[in-house]
Amino acid sequence: MNFHIMTLFPDMVLNGLGTSITGRAMERGILNIEAVNIRDYTLDRHLHVDDAPYGGGAGMVMQPEPVYRAYEALRERIGRKPRVLYMTPQGKVFSQEIARELAKEEDLVFLCGHYEGVDERVLDMIVTDYLSIGDYVLTGGELPAMVMIDCISRLVPGVLNNRESAEIETFHDNLLEYPQYTRPENFMGHRVPEVLLSGHHANVDRWRRQQSLIRTAERRPDLLEKACLTREDKAFLAAYRQEQEEKIPSGKIKKSL
Repeated sequence: MNFHIMTLFPDMVLNGLGTSITGRAMERGILNIEAVNIRDYTLDRHLHVDDAPYGGGAGMVMQPEPVYRAYEALRERIGRKPRVLYMTPQGKVFSQEIARELAKEEDLVFLCGHYEGVDERVLDMIVTDYLSIGDYVLTGGELPAMVMIDCISRLVPGVLNNRESAEIETFHDNLLEYPQYTRPENFMGHRVPEVLLSGHHANVDRWRRQQSLIRTAERRPDLLEKACLTREDKAFLAAYRQEQEEKIPSGKIKKSL
């Protein structure tokens, strides 16, 4: 899979993504991640890529021409119009579901804005998707692009050593991941749950599923609305909720699960 990051700070994204899982996948040729320096495509002799906004206001705006020239050079090299993602808090919030969809693409282009943003005209011309990682403002689009690339990469076949790792983790079936434990069995008086030491795989799987249900109900109950729940899951949740309600003293406000 090929990731193309249009940015003013190529070292920032390449240094970050060139490590750990994505870095190893790049070394093995499973992923190709390149940074396209937008500044290389400006016609300004001082390499300026921004200017004051029309109508006044604080800050500077990235000019359309360098962005478009960088995109056109990339499009010609790829040989087709790629999917272009623009990082903006005004976009749709990125999710695991979106990551699965994007992982099917052969090429993805990430346009990273800076300053007060990018001239709207070039966005209208090249952008296919507007995406956000949350309702807050960052200095530029590089960090959101790196977050998304890391997430999408994990879904590309061969990137992870254990094929199941990409699916059986947080947000599998729209549930949060169960708690994990390793050696020692007893850490400062806190023991690993006995079921995990039993060697009974069916019981371990059942315990993990139940823990995922409990954790999701407690921490992200909104996810349960879209979760893939079996009849057994629903029965377990109903019993768990009843048990929690019975623990609340009379007169106290009940926690909604």
